[in-house]
Amino acid sequence: MESPATTKDTASRTQRPEGRPGYGQLLRTDGAWSFLLPGFLARQPYAMLTISIVLLVEHTTGSFGLAGAVSATAGIAMALLAPQSGKLADRFGQGAVLVPQVFLHALTIAALITVASTDAPLWSLFLAAVPAGATAPQISPMVRARWAARLQGSPLMTTAAAFESVTDEFTFVVGPVLATALCTGVHPAAGLIAEAAVSLVGGLIFAAQRRTQPASARTGDAPESARSDQARPQSALAVPGARVLVVAVLGIGMVFGGMQVSLTAFTESIGRPGINGLMYGAFAAGNMLAAVAVGAIRWKRGPQTRLLAGYPALVVAAALVAGTAQLDPWVLVLGALGTLTGLCIAPCMITSFTLIETLVPAGARTEAFTWLTGAIALGQATGSTVAGQLADRSGAGAGFLAPFAGTALALVVVLIFRKALHTPHSGLVAARGVGHRTTVTVD
Repeated sequence: MESPATTKDTASRTQRPEGRPGYGQLLRTDGAWSFLLPGFLARQPYAMLTISIVLLVEHTTGSFGLAGAVSATAGIAMALLAPQSGKLADRFGQGAVLVPQVFLHALTIAALITVASTDAPLWSLFLAAVPAGATAPQISPMVRARWAARLQGSPLMTTAAAFESVTDEFTFVVGPVLATALCTGVHPAAGLIAEAAVSLVGGLIFAAQRRTQPASARTGDAPESARSDQARPQSALAVPGARVLVVAVLGIGMVFGGMQVSLTAFTESIGRPGINGLMYGAFAAGNMLAAVAVGAIRWKRGPQTRLLAGYPALVVAAALVAGTAQLDPWVLVLGALGTLTGLCIAPCMITSFTLIETLVPAGARTEAFTWLTGAIALGQATGSTVAGQLADRSGAGAGFLAPFAGTALALVVVLIFRKALHTPHSGLVAARGVGHRTTVTVD
């Protein structure tokens, strides 16, 4: 006998409009706006944290190198420990994890501000940065998990992944600008104070939207099929295909981090640092435009085929940028190639998020999405570090080799283990969420 939640979810699927997948149809999904708006607010701090740390620590120590190292420490802690909060959210529910997390994050940010603003020893900055990064709320994976629970194997999942990618990209445009304005125009600590405040308020509002959160393993409203997946200990990384996708998006993260640092070094080397924002904006614009287009297309090929076709294109684009950068190129040429690279990123990233939803059990969705976002953050930290070292030692153009190397190595892994990206044929299907399982198309 179906539980009330199962009946309600089944009715929601029945009422979902059919037809050509698109953003209009996606936004008419029952309950979508109840988590989209607070989710948009609550995810802004994710893009404010590291830049706010850089600006505060640089102000108090006078060292950009130290500020970058402290910021990278927070980013790495976020990338490595955030999946554990995703696993807890799958087990106990998003609200049960998010509410204490936002309060803990506010306390750790207060501790970091205190340490940075006093004559505390330098090692204490790194010590304070670890919990500040580790407790950062992972709103984007939680929103993606809610989409997955609402859409239940619909073709709109690709549209939802595209919509979230555009939203994330917009967040990384708005967040750093807001943090920089607060730190430079109000107070060096204002960026972190705002980050903690928005995390707290936005996180609590998002957590209050309990109707749309996925069923957890500890609640009684999950049907038998979902509970059977959630009852046994599990991790998203136990799925081989999930590990392959983590490597794939790690390479994408290296593009983000490497391009950011390399474009900064390039514009300074030609004596035009003021155009750095414009050039990175062209790169980000390409990414956003491609993401919008991917979500608007009704794909005839499965996500496995799309990833295997799209990732080589990303590697080629990164290679073109890296090769051209060694030739003292014109700004317009390098900017155009940066835009091309951005256009190639979105299809790969969106397909990775779409594909992982078909591979992991319903009880590990939030954790799975968090592993991907964490891998992107770790790739950003790695890419920026490697690109910075290359630029310092071998010239500004050498930094662009980092995105190429990262994506090339990731492509090798994807090609070698490509069979892991397919759902098994032998009657086994990926868990699709509350109430049922649906067969996944395999190329």
